[in-house]
Amino acid sequence: YGQEEVDHYWNKFVEDGGEAGPCGWLKDKYGLSWQVVPDGLIDLLGDADPEKAARTAQAMYKMTKLDMAALEKAHAGE
Repeated sequence: YGQEEVDHYWNKFVEDGGEAGPCGWLKDKYGLSWQVVPDGLIDLLGDADPEKAARTAQAMYKMTKLDMAALEKAHAGE
């Protein structure tokens, strides 16, 4: 998903009685767990440069809804 889709689905699940969790995870109103992941995140986490991948992971660990722009900044070392 692009960030707009991530925001849409995340907000829809949470606003409809769901519960936000860490690292892009949430529970819907029925108690089912979902992870809403932006396109490109797997590539950032799987970067051949372990420092870039680690910075991305550390940024993700601090998030509830994933923010791809912030993850890309962490990956770049900004």
